[in-house]
Amino acid sequence: MSEEIIRPLSVGGMRYAYRVLTRPEDAGGPATEPVLVIGGALQGMFGWPQMDERLGPLADVVTADLPGMGTADPLPAGPSAGVLREAVLRIVDDLGAPKVNLFGFSYGTAIAFDFARHHPHRVARLALGGVPVHIGADQREGWLRAVDLLAGGDREGFAAFAADALMCLDPERPVHRRELARRYVRRSFLHALTHSPHVSDSLQRALTDRRDFSGGLSGVPALVFAGEHDTVTSPERQREFAATIEGSRFLTIGESDHWVVLERADDVAELVARFFTDLPVGPPAVPRQQTTPAPAGRT
Repeated sequence: MSEEIIRPLSVGGMRYAYRVLTRPEDAGGPATEPVLVIGGALQGMFGWPQMDERLGPLADVVTADLPGMGTADPLPAGPSAGVLREAVLRIVDDLGAPKVNLFGFSYGTAIAFDFARHHPHRVARLALGGVPVHIGADQREGWLRAVDLLAGGDREGFAAFAADALMCLDPERPVHRRELARRYVRRSFLHALTHSPHVSDSLQRALTDRRDFSGGLSGVPALVFAGEHDTVTSPERQREFAATIEGSRFLTIGESDHWVVLERADDVAELVARFFTDLPVGPPAVPRQQTTPAPAGRT
């Protein structure tokens, strides 16, 4: 039977915690290194039930409230990449694992990618989904207006804007369970605004403390995937990013947008499970530093 363990840690005087769902001792079949999941600002340590279910028989599943997320202490003013990188390293060290499988989604991709670049010897495999490589000027202006809504106390208005801004609402572009995901995201924002002190700060950081997705990566098997209708950063730009990672694979998941982990939760969990156990996942490796994106694969 699986055991759930919550472990408190600190970095730079900031308290945070991670959760381990241990692999059952009697689990049969293949096993792999622990899987550390790093999601967006709304996806704390209890926000990944689909990963628990699919990955639990294969590995210890690790989720976290890093500094500035969930129940953890807030981040200090200024750039936060180094603090978050050190926080992840302390989790890996505390696990006693030589290497982990690292899965980052949305905001979490920047943290996961940064960790892999600085500590490639601690990462067995890297999976990144919904990578916000590029945020346009119009998007930034919209989010700044949303900050004003929040500052004025209009939580409902902010939650509605945030949900819509992160989704593809074009009726000509099919998205699986679109309205269900839209309602869930809106409720999640409202819940976070009520129970977490970090939402406003996380939004400000996403707009001003932009992460570096350049520079590439080598020596770490990598998978990058996107919803085919991702309107936060287009699949084409995400594929260009994947091409900076040596030997990486890229694919799109059909009938989904930026919230592919909600709309196609089972497909994402299956994809990640296959990748972390070295099973085929789709198209061949992306040619490195390719300047003209080729048609992306699709599941």
